[in-house]
Amino acid sequence: MTICGVGLIGGSLALAARREGLVERIVGFGRGEANLKLAIERKIIDLATRDPSVAAHGADLVVLATPIRSLAPTLKALAPSLPPTAVITDVGSVKQSVIEALEPILGPAMALVAAHPIAGRETTGAGAADADLFVGARVIITPSKRSTPGAIDAIEQMWLATGARVEQLPPDIHDILLARASHLPQLSATALAAALEDATVDGRWAADYGAGGLRDTTRLAASSADMWVDICLTNRTAILDALSPMNATLAELTSMIESGDEAGLRAIFERGARMRRRLGGSGTA
Repeated sequence: MTICGVGLIGGSLALAARREGLVERIVGFGRGEANLKLAIERKIIDLATRDPSVAAHGADLVVLATPIRSLAPTLKALAPSLPPTAVITDVGSVKQSVIEALEPILGPAMALVAAHPIAGRETTGAGAADADLFVGARVIITPSKRSTPGAIDAIEQMWLATGARVEQLPPDIHDILLARASHLPQLSATALAAALEDATVDGRWAADYGAGGLRDTTRLAASSADMWVDICLTNRTAILDALSPMNATLAELTSMIESGDEAGLRAIFERGARMRRRLGGSGTA
């Protein structure tokens, strides 16, 4: 197995695959020498290389775990040296545009099985890799015209072995769902944190007076900017559709506060509380 991008997701998958005896040899491919060295030290990978031909040689399975807009260039660099029947998969949180970019690069006998493990954290790099990261997590597989039954089964069994729950979705449905369930929360946290970055009152930084609620709601803002820029630009339509009701709800709140609409404010807070209860857990200030 060749892991392209030995970070949180790629590194965690490598550790889980090694623990479960799924592969005989793991090659790590990336640009950062220090990160690859750490991956070797942690025994995440057996060989580290920044040479795509070395990374591709003998790879039965290639896991693309780079930022989304780097997936296609990475596969293109590896493709000439890959075995003709290699299976390609990825771990990106956008699927339709990824599939459209990767399929034309495949050799005639290669298979692509796009996948998305929903198990991210704000930490990055080989130092963050955790063999238990996927235990109980949802992994979505999005088969396409270049996905063979055997390749789909192999990727599904790999993820099941990590302790994940696996399901299949069409790639366009995946992107619409994740725009609402993952991308919108990230944008909300980032917008809040960015708005408060320089917010001062009488020389005091307003965020200093926040408690657990502020820390909880801005936690995602610490995520990788590179990763999220890619997601926004590659899932643009679905994200814009997801932002529309969010913007409408903020406009509702603004109008209700301006007009002193007590009943309207109560109703919107109750809507939010119902959603939170359905998700699980009680809200805290």
